[in-house]
Amino acid sequence: MTNGGDIGYKTKKFRGRRRKIGLNVDINTLLKSLVIAGSFIVVGLLIEKIVINRLKHLVHKTPWKGDEVIISSLKGFFFVFFLLLGIKFAVRPFLVLPASIQMLGKVFAVLWILLVTLVIARMSVRLVKLYGEDVGTGYYSVSIFSNLVGFLVFLLGVLVILQYLNVSIAPVLGALGVGGLAVALGLQDTLSNLFAGLHILAAKQIKPGDYIRLSSGLEGFVTDINWRYSKIRALSNNVTIIPNAELSKAVVTNYDLPDKEMSTLVAVGVSYQSDLEKVERVTVEVAKEVLKEVPGGVKDFEPFIRYHTFGDFSVVFNVILRVQSFTDQFSVKHEFIKRLHRRYREEGIEIPFPIRTVHLKAENTAKLS
Repeated sequence: MTNGGDIGYKTKKFRGRRRKIGLNVDINTLLKSLVIAGSFIVVGLLIEKIVINRLKHLVHKTPWKGDEVIISSLKGFFFVFFLLLGIKFAVRPFLVLPASIQMLGKVFAVLWILLVTLVIARMSVRLVKLYGEDVGTGYYSVSIFSNLVGFLVFLLGVLVILQYLNVSIAPVLGALGVGGLAVALGLQDTLSNLFAGLHILAAKQIKPGDYIRLSSGLEGFVTDINWRYSKIRALSNNVTIIPNAELSKAVVTNYDLPDKEMSTLVAVGVSYQSDLEKVERVTVEVAKEVLKEVPGGVKDFEPFIRYHTFGDFSVVFNVILRVQSFTDQFSVKHEFIKRLHRRYREEGIEIPFPIRTVHLKAENTAKLS
């Protein structure tokens, strides 16, 4: 009797606490809630597997790539949406107090706003990158724009949540303004790199894909410019990371401006006994042939040579060729030197070895003997 009385007392005490926090736990209600949650999860999975996959198949047939970006950005959205919806309807029967029900609605509303914000941010970033690829400039494909777009979307999402919760934005903005000064002082280097990156892109002097050379000797392709640093990939495939502030202050040679085409020089030397008119004619013929046949050469360019030095053992001149981009010069020079060497041998034009001739006076020779 004593044990039964204790159990009854504890049961009543638990029920009292349960009523106080607004819970109504029942085995039948629990089973119904599990069925409801499972049903919503199944619906979300079916939409993801059937509807989304079907839409992906349809948009592949359209010429615009933006619809593919939109559909791919929705991946996982419907599953999470119906999962949250199922949890809400599963938990709802256990709540009896109006305040608890109201709190439940606000919590899930905030979660749904965050979910939509995440999807819109992902979609916006991908559309910005797609636009950069379409216009072909590369400016909109850099990480700094992606980061800014994502940040702005999340900021708007936070403001919507605050508005929904009836939180006044003015005091929040005031607090951010006061604390922003301290944050700016603490993040001075980071903000300097951020604005330097924006300045580099706004000036349109450097963009991803350009081949640049810095005054320090560093050179390579610009692969990305983000909010803090830029990445430069050398021809050896090594990546150098340089702060945007340093890049903006450096003396930079951009081999893609004003356009990718560039002239390249090949130094050649022939013996003093050579017919320089013949040398010029033969060399230009080989150069024209190379530019027309080797990928990377500018086919309609008229190559020429310029003699410039009486060297120690040869007459030295430069052959001026024109290539489509900085890296094309290596294959064009390679093929030009091979063909020129073969043609010189056929024409009897000598490329002399480095030699020195020493003339001794007769009287000095007699003394030595």
